[in-house]
This record gives sequence, structure tokens and C-alpha cells, in this order.
Amino acid sequence: MSPPAAHWRLLGELLRPHRARVAGLGVLLAMAAALPLGVPQLLRAFIDAVVAGAPTTRLVAIAAAVAGLGLAAQALSVMAGWGATALSWTVTNRLRERAAAHALDLDLGFHLGTTPGAMIERVDGDVTAIADFFSEFAAKIVSGLLTLVGVVVLVTVEDHRLGLSLLLLVVVTGALVVRLRDGAVRQQTAARAAHAALFGEVEERVAGAEDLRALGSGEHALERFRERSASVLSTGVTAELAGARVWMVLNGVIAGAGVAVLAIGAVAERRGAMTVGTVFLLLSYTRAIRRPLELVAEQLQRVQKAAAGASRVARLLDERPTMPTTGRRSLPSGPLAVDLDAVDFAYGDERVLSGIDLHLAPGRVLGVVGRTGSGKTTLGRLALRLADPTGGAVRLGGVDAREVDHEVLRARVAVVTQDVQLFSASVRDNLTLFRDGADDAALEGALDEVGLRAWRRGLPDGLATVVGAHGIGLSAGEAQMLALARVFLADPGLVVLDEASSRVDPATERLVTAALERLVAGRTAVVVTHRLAVLEHAHEVAVLDSGRLVEHGGRDALADDPRSRLAGLLALEAVA
Repeated sequence: MSPPAAHWRLLGELLRPHRARVAGLGVLLAMAAALPLGVPQLLRAFIDAVVAGAPTTRLVAIAAAVAGLGLAAQALSVMAGWGATALSWTVTNRLRERAAAHALDLDLGFHLGTTPGAMIERVDGDVTAIADFFSEFAAKIVSGLLTLVGVVVLVTVEDHRLGLSLLLLVVVTGALVVRLRDGAVRQQTAARAAHAALFGEVEERVAGAEDLRALGSGEHALERFRERSASVLSTGVTAELAGARVWMVLNGVIAGAGVAVLAIGAVAERRGAMTVGTVFLLLSYTRAIRRPLELVAEQLQRVQKAAAGASRVARLLDERPTMPTTGRRSLPSGPLAVDLDAVDFAYGDERVLSGIDLHLAPGRVLGVVGRTGSGKTTLGRLALRLADPTGGAVRLGGVDAREVDHEVLRARVAVVTQDVQLFSASVRDNLTLFRDGADDAALEGALDEVGLRAWRRGLPDGLATVVGAHGIGLSAGEAQMLALARVFLADPGLVVLDEASSRVDPATERLVTAALERLVAGRTAVVVTHRLAVLEHAHEVAVLDSGRLVEHGGRDALADDPRSRLAGLLALEAVA
């Protein structure tokens, strides 16, 4: 589906469930647009009454009617604006939730190719642009278009020739606006894409600020920021110029039309074909078309942003997961067996794993080692079903992972990585990941189980103590053990530990390792690591090399065999 069709389809889908509110809003807008059109009629009567020498009481009555009509029109306009804003945010908040939920359902391949900044721009920035469009479009553009229709009808009643001329002007100008708008959407889309790239660049550089400073790469980061900013400026200027062209053309056309109508009215009044009040009436209606057309021009950029944003959100919603989540099978209770049957995996044309055959009995701990790029992390992801094999099958508890109910799978497997994700929230929320109904005694027990009893007792507000995003205020070891406590609470049948102790000092590593031992006791575990000391309590070890399983056996047997690859790796680590 083409981008224009996509964004109009999406906007229609958003409004369809709210047809009654849209209809009520339309009535309010029609009344708010119609009432001001009665003011020139009253002013004509006032002017003609003055010229005719009407009594003061009549003039006062007309003036009071003008004031009352103006107040009523203003009140209706405020009500319509409020209704449009409330509807727009109701609709787009649902869209924001829908986009966020859909993004979470997309698999790892999509997220590896999409920066966090781009996702924020799509889920929040683009949806906010749509919300602004809805509220501004209803309160200003629709009201303005209704005013244009009313003006053309009323002028036609006064003089059909002027009415037809005015109608022609509105039609030609409207066609021009539509044409220029369609041509400008491309520039606005490019501008929003440049903003998304800038946000992604900033997010990545801020996240890596410590490494950038340590390695002296700050100037490179600034240069990249300058390049992205220059792209934002260039595309932004192009988009602004597209809107400016519309504004200049419209104002020129409107000014010329106003002069022509004024000249025609003046000649007609001198010939006695019109009263002074009627000339004023026609002049007022001619001037009345200026503001609606200017509103269209002023809101053109907002329409462009909304169209571009809706197109981008529609493309996000059209993304389909490559891993189906429609399985219905359950998993056995207790520790889960893990079987990899002739498993292949590739990212595009890049083969990562080839012909992996591996069986891990329930309750056993498997260490996975190998050089960087050997496929260790990918094997762990397959066990978690963060990716599906491109060949063969991964079975958990004897069930193909692709056939397991998605919610069941997520409840029965867990992962702890070297990159601990903590949120700016309470310790309780960081443990439960914002789920309700957790028992504080269970939370405290999980912290004690991983060795954080003293730390817990020192928290100023107990479990309500707030920690900073990314673990600010915690040591690396405390953050890692907090992540381990999450897994204790989940009580999974399979745990994957991916370099879970690689970023801590030796003293803290011993504490983390002790917590890991307690965690894997009675559970099936896959421990991905390059620090072989972590494997001291592993039952089995698998050695990967260039995506192939080159060695697999009991940990002690392999360590004692001087010809084994594991023994060679242990010897190298001992020398280092």
C-alpha cells in the first residue's frame, strides 16, 4: 500500500469507533461557523438604518444582537475546540498504546535494525503529530471550510455573478492547496526521518558516554551530531519553504480578489444598485474568506507532519513478526530439558550456527564457551526463543519452542545478561517489572537469596526506595544481583546466563557467582561465558567454533583431558 493510502487508511481506522462523537462535533462546528456569518447581515441592517435615520432604539437593538451573536459564536467555538482536543487525544492515546504493543511483539531482528531514538519518534513523536492534526483540523480547518461554504452561499443570494466568481476562486485555490500539500509530504517525511536519526544518534552516544570519554572519541561523537543536525536543518528548511510557497500564493490571490470585489461594489453603489450596507456586507464576506484560507495555509505544515507521521506509524503497524506467537502447547513443570536438533541459524546471508545437535537433561547446567563470534550468544537466544532457527528445531521439555504458547514460554524461561536494565522506579517495581500483586515478603526473600540482605536492610524507604535509571546509585554487583533476584521471583524452568558476571571486579564476581549457583540449583541452566572460572559448577560444557559444536561433554572429564579444547582454553586463561 502506498504511503498516502496508508496514512488515510490509518486515520479512518482511528475515527471509525467514535462516529457518534465525530457527528456531534460536526454539529458544533457547523453552528460555530454559521453564527459569525450572521454578523455582517446585522451590520448591513445597522448601516442602512443609520443612513435612513432610524430611531436609536432600533440601532441599540441591532448592536445588542451583534454582541449576542458574537458571544454565542465564541462559546460554540470554545466548545468545539475542547471537543476536538479531547477526541484527538482519546484516539491517539489508543494508537500510541497500539504502536508500543505492536513494537514489543516484533522480534529481535526488527529491533536490532531500529534505533531506540527512531522507535521513540514513531511511537510518541509521530503519534503526537497526529493528535495535533486532529485537534487543529477539527477546530480550525473544518470550521474554516464550513465558513467558506456559507460565505459562497450568502454572496450568491446577494449576487449570483459574484457568488459564482467567489466559488471559482475557492475551488481553484483549494485545488492549489491540495496539490501543494501532496507535493510537500515528501519533504516533511524526510524531515521527520532526519529528526529520528538525530534522536537515535543522541541516545546511542549518551548511552556510551563513559566509553567515549575514556577512549577520547568525544570529538568524533560531536562531528556525527553536527552531521545529523545539518541534515535536520537542510530537510527542515526544504519542508518550511514548501509551506511558505503555499502561504505566499494564497495571500496574493486573496488580496487581488478583495480589491476586485471592493471595486465592483463601489460602482454598483454609485449606480444605486446596492445600498451602502450591502456594499459593506459583500466586502465583509470577501474579507471573511481570507481567514479560512489562511488557516488552511497555516495548518498545512501540521497536516504534512500528521500525514508523514501517520504513514510512518502505518508502516510500523504493517511490520509483521517473523516468529509466529500462535502456539498453544504448554510446558511440563519443573526443570526443562533443552534439545537442539540439527539447528542452523543465519542473519540474512551470514551463517552463525551450523548443524548444532545438543541435549541437556532437566536440572543440568551447561556452560557454552568459544571465541568471540563463535555463536554463543545466538545459541542462548534460540533457547529463549528470542529468535527461531533457520533450520532444525529447538525443543524445551520435549516440545518444539515454536508450538509453545507465548505467555507460557515467557513465564517458564528467563535470562540474565551483562547489560542489566533497571528503571527509574522503586526497588519493588524493578523486581516485579511493574506487575501488581507481588508479596513483599517474597520480594525480600528473593533479595536475601542472592546475597542482598544487608543492602536491603540499609534501604532508607525499604522496597519503596527509588533507584535511578540504568542502576544509578547502585554498584555493578548490586545491579547484577537485583537482576538475579527477578529470576528467583519468576522461578523459571530454564535460565540463560549470558556473560552475567563479566562487568564486575573479581571480589564482586565471587558474590555474583555464589548467587548464580543458588539460582541454577534445581533448574536447567545455559551459562554463556568467556570467563571459564564461572563454569566451575557446570555439569557439562559445549565448545563452539565458527558456529559449529566442536566439543561437548562433562565439565570435569573435559578439563582433565589434556587433548580437549576446554583444557586448552583453561590453560590459556591460567597463563593470562
